[in-house]
Amino acid sequence: MNLITIFILAVGLGVDAFSVAIGIGASNDKKSWAPVLRLAAAFGIFQFIMPMIGWLAGLTVVEIIASFDHWIAFALLALVGGKMIMEGFEKEGDEEKADQTRGWPLLLLSIATSIDALAVGFSFSVLKNPILLPAVIIGIVCFVMTTVGMIFGKVLAKIFGKKVEIFGGVVLIAIGIKILIDHLV
Repeated sequence: MNLITIFILAVGLGVDAFSVAIGIGASNDKKSWAPVLRLAAAFGIFQFIMPMIGWLAGLTVVEIIASFDHWIAFALLALVGGKMIMEGFEKEGDEEKADQTRGWPLLLLSIATSIDALAVGFSFSVLKNPILLPAVIIGIVCFVMTTVGMIFGKVLAKIFGKKVEIFGGVVLIAIGIKILIDHLV
């Protein structure tokens, strides 16, 4: 597989991470680069690791997971998106907002946005293509797309205020629904 094809594949895999990053960036009111780099690093690492796991797992595990991976991604995105929507309706000083770039939310979002990369890794193994270079490219492209998404989300939050957090939650749920529909139709 040539580099242009791998890059296009990486961008396709990174779209979910980019969209999620916009929502997280919009809801994250921290002024530092730390949340941006945490999210970008986690998403990039998971997008790197998942194709490797898919490639190593071969036919057995991927076929088992493929029957319900879309439900897992939907549930994780709906859970985090629903929480963001609820926080968007709270008054400014009501409660400390959960940082989606730390702990369980970060892990759940990283898994949800990278499950498709598992199947990509499997397809590479079926085609007997090496996986290391494509996985590195996929991880780097995802890192960059996530960083850009977070910055774009922060800009939107400055323009539209707290409403963007609600929108971000709706976007996460919509991505989950899209993943579900894509796999069920």
